[in-house]
Amino acid sequence: MDFEYIYPIVILFGSFAIMLAIGVPITFAIGLASLLSIITAIPGSAVASAAAVGGIMSPLQEKEGYDPAFSAAVNIASAPIGLMIPPSNVLIVYSLASGGTSVAALFLAGYLPGILTALALMAVAALYARRNHYPVAQCITARQFFQVFRESIPSLLLILIIIGGIIGGIFTPTEASAVAVVYSLALAILYKEISLQKIHTILLESVVTSSIVLLLVGCSLGMSWAMTNADVPEFINNIITSVSENKWVILLIINLILLIVGTFMDITPAILIFTPIFLPIAHQLGIDPIHFGIIMVFNLTIGLCTPPVGTILFVGCSIGKVSIDRVIRPLLPMFLALFVVMAVICYIPQISLLLPTLFAPS
Repeated sequence: MDFEYIYPIVILFGSFAIMLAIGVPITFAIGLASLLSIITAIPGSAVASAAAVGGIMSPLQEKEGYDPAFSAAVNIASAPIGLMIPPSNVLIVYSLASGGTSVAALFLAGYLPGILTALALMAVAALYARRNHYPVAQCITARQFFQVFRESIPSLLLILIIIGGIIGGIFTPTEASAVAVVYSLALAILYKEISLQKIHTILLESVVTSSIVLLLVGCSLGMSWAMTNADVPEFINNIITSVSENKWVILLIINLILLIVGTFMDITPAILIFTPIFLPIAHQLGIDPIHFGIIMVFNLTIGLCTPPVGTILFVGCSIGKVSIDRVIRPLLPMFLALFVVMAVICYIPQISLLLPTLFAPS
């Protein structure tokens, strides 16, 4: 797969798709967690989705009497879910760094962990809201639901076209991203969400973002080559295996290292740098590279919500107009839920491998 071709198209697709995704109707705290799991999945950008959805939902939640810190916490904790649910740009990055792990298989593997995370955060949000006696939104009627669903079908077909086309062998991931750009642009024009001026801005932003990522790719590949020639992976492998020969203990150590790395490094360079180091160890332990990719991505997405480099944390606080110290308290139970889900994903590989085994056995 030609990464230098697919990534700019994915970035461009994300820019168009986010303009469509913010129109999906949902309601408040539990809804925000589920909404972010849908919306971040469409453009594959957690930060952009957190900004877009947070900007819309935060005023509505505040109007209904929700604590702004709680609203921001739900937004922050939920935004990374879309990096697990395809189409995810970081899974494409992992495919490159791992030497060509199947993108289609990685996409399939991310569904169940992403849904499990959304359910866990929705449960925490529901308990927190119930404990603090937050208002409950009025249920919509079946007629209203089907009316909104009918209006949303063209946008929802976006995911079906991308994933169905890749899994069905109709087109490659590179071609799928190009199809997604054309389809999302057509919908944006149809819904009158875009103008010629916006297209110019989107193209410019896509070029800048792609350039940054491709520069990181080039630098990280050079670093990976240097570390391999210096036997750094072998050195780290010896250190980790000297601590214990137990597969699950070593996996716990790798998880802890990735959690620490995620707090200080953005997810894309972290995947590019540490995949060549830890993947050989995973191979020796008999861990499937698809399962290990999901473990890596999930670990590093938690770092997006924590200081000092937590981009989603800062964006969420800025959008919610609250300070970081106020957000930390409602974030703690959500972090606990994320750690529990991470343990489940890590030590029950069938969760990640079930769908790839069923639909992409090769």
